[in-house]
Amino acid sequence: MNYKNNWLSCLLVLLPMLIFSQEQLYKEASLVRQNDTLNYRILLPENFSENQTYPLLLFLHGAGERGSDNKAQLTHGSTLFTAQENRSNFPAIVIFPQCPKDDYWSNVDIDRSKQSIQLEFNSQKEATTALTLVMELLNEQLDQPYVNKDRVYVAGLSMGAMGTFEILSRMPTTFAAAIPICGAGNTALAEKYAQVPLWVFHGAKDNVVAPLYSLEMVEALLKAGGYPKFTLYEDANHNSWDSAFAEPELLTWLFSKNRAQP
Repeated sequence: MNYKNNWLSCLLVLLPMLIFSQEQLYKEASLVRQNDTLNYRILLPENFSENQTYPLLLFLHGAGERGSDNKAQLTHGSTLFTAQENRSNFPAIVIFPQCPKDDYWSNVDIDRSKQSIQLEFNSQKEATTALTLVMELLNEQLDQPYVNKDRVYVAGLSMGAMGTFEILSRMPTTFAAAIPICGAGNTALAEKYAQVPLWVFHGAKDNVVAPLYSLEMVEALLKAGGYPKFTLYEDANHNSWDSAFAEPELLTWLFSKNRAQP
């Protein structure tokens, strides 16, 4: 009997079921404003009760997961919050919005003519439609009595990390902590949220979004009086989120932060 082939066959049968189960845990929803729609998935804590309060985490995906299927945004990071140990130890409301294909989380000019993209941020630009809808969605959630307003967090990877830096600058008093992974931001706006605890991640070999962008953001935060936590993975390329999600203290660090206690 070929046990290896049998094991692979079982895995191929179970994999769609695991993906389906994952999608079922994150409930589908949409925010509609006139002609604009923001699809999102929301994960509620086990034994959720509106009579209790919970932390809220907003997770912003990368450019490759943009679309309208309300599924692709769960590709990276979603399983971190559905792992049984994490659901038990860190009960929280987790929201994964999906950016439409023709939009972006951050208002930035992008030059893709080189292997490592060139980014230019302008502090005078308005938020994109996608990020505007995310902020509306977040404000709606903050109006709910079961959301702990002192424990609201934002995280994102690549394009989502750019959105993380930007939403911090536009809502600087909202978040208790943030995790931008392999991203970039407007250094001129760092002083607006320098006191928010950040854990910034990047791969030293990133040839898509250069690690210098994160280094520049960390430098700007330090100059503004902040104390960001920074991890640079010497062997990681753009997918440094894999290493970040594997950090044993990641969620402990994040959910320990309270807006009233930086």
